[in-house]
Amino acid sequence: MLHTLLALPLLGVVLIALLPVRWTRVIALMTAGVTLAFSLVLLVSFDLQEAAPQLFETHRWNPRLGSAFSLAIDGFSLPMILLATLLVVISVLASGGIRTRQKGYYALILMLESAMLGVFSARDWSLFYVFWELTLIPLFFLIDRYGGVHRSRAALNFVLYTMGGSTFMLIALLMLYDLSAAHSFDMTVLRETGRSLPAETQAWLFAGLLIGFGVKMPIFPLHGWLPLAHVEAPSPVSILLSGILLKMGSYGLIRAASALPAGAQVLQPLLVALGLISLIYGGVLAWQQRDLKKMVAYSSFSHMGVVLLGIASLNALGFTGAIVQMVAHGLVAGALFLLIGLLYERTHTRDIGDYASLVRVMPRFAFFTVLALVAAVGFPGTVGFVAELHVLLGAFDQFGLWAALLSLGVLISAAYALRTVGRLFTGPISPTMQQIPDLTRTEFMAAAVLTSGILVLGVFPMGLLALVSPSVERLARLFGA
Repeated sequence: MLHTLLALPLLGVVLIALLPVRWTRVIALMTAGVTLAFSLVLLVSFDLQEAAPQLFETHRWNPRLGSAFSLAIDGFSLPMILLATLLVVISVLASGGIRTRQKGYYALILMLESAMLGVFSARDWSLFYVFWELTLIPLFFLIDRYGGVHRSRAALNFVLYTMGGSTFMLIALLMLYDLSAAHSFDMTVLRETGRSLPAETQAWLFAGLLIGFGVKMPIFPLHGWLPLAHVEAPSPVSILLSGILLKMGSYGLIRAASALPAGAQVLQPLLVALGLISLIYGGVLAWQQRDLKKMVAYSSFSHMGVVLLGIASLNALGFTGAIVQMVAHGLVAGALFLLIGLLYERTHTRDIGDYASLVRVMPRFAFFTVLALVAAVGFPGTVGFVAELHVLLGAFDQFGLWAALLSLGVLISAAYALRTVGRLFTGPISPTMQQIPDLTRTEFMAAAVLTSGILVLGVFPMGLLALVSPSVERLARLFGA
């Protein structure tokens, strides 16, 4: 089932290449929709009581090297697969403004989807690394060919940052492979090898993986590529970049903690410090921005600090909060980039000072934007509240009153969210903004899907919590929690 999931987007790429250009967007949307439906089939087939990987399949690549095409899902990977397939559908729906080189654009989106799904379902570290690097190729061309004025610099910056971090990750994986008696890249084999190593050795290996995954999350001070890439990328690509690509880093870090638990414990103070710095520093930078896309980009940096803080807690509450925050941020960031991109298409400006009282001109846009900004703060009734509450409780259990700094990050988020609402929707109507059309039916549907997910998971979170709980408890037992 899992290799079929990875093949579906590639089948769409083939159809796009063969059929006339007028069918391109329809084929991309149908392919993304079928892939989403198939991921829901995986959810129905998933045993919520089982912590071990499920739907396991493996095909040997090179027995001598110890590499295999191994796939499986668990409570950490399935939520990310569901989120990825949903956001690809939203991204395709939001891509109506792409008028040139449509075949290349939609083919790259589907190739990116297949690579992302491969990262979340791989059970072999060599396969994981191949899919990890494959995501760079479509993203580079999506930014460099379809982005803004400084798109080439943004694309190159993104690739160099990510490849630089991947070098450290590859070195750590090769060292772990060399220390394995079986000389296999299988995640189970390397996990058992890693857990048997001395704490100091585990710490060095975990540090290498932290750099590799930390660039993609990103965490301080490895975040330099983030604002430029988001500003220059087309808004539908920013939906995927912020909504799901950043989650690859935190997902990989959870896998690293599972393989090297003693190393994670040794570096726990560093993880906490980096998480708090990312949380507060990212919030302050978002507060200072006039460009709406930069504001959401830096807010993503801040929210990933919450994820890192949850992982650093090394207990069940913290891990649960981290996974739920990854889902929450994917929905919130996806909604914000969708809405900001639609507003930019209508006005050709992202400067917050150019807007005022849009609620009178675009009431549907105003409703969804306010809801997304409120969710970004973690307001009760939204899934962000569920995530931040778990992270706060997990951090307090480990670090005591230091966890109160998480509340400071929430206050900063509230400050820039309220500022944005005030600038966009209050004051006199600008003469240049009086004839802006509101959301179309398709745009309304895309925004409604994301905001509905934010509210439904916020009011009824038990389904998501039940999905992740067995895997979380299994991981937390490694740390005595």
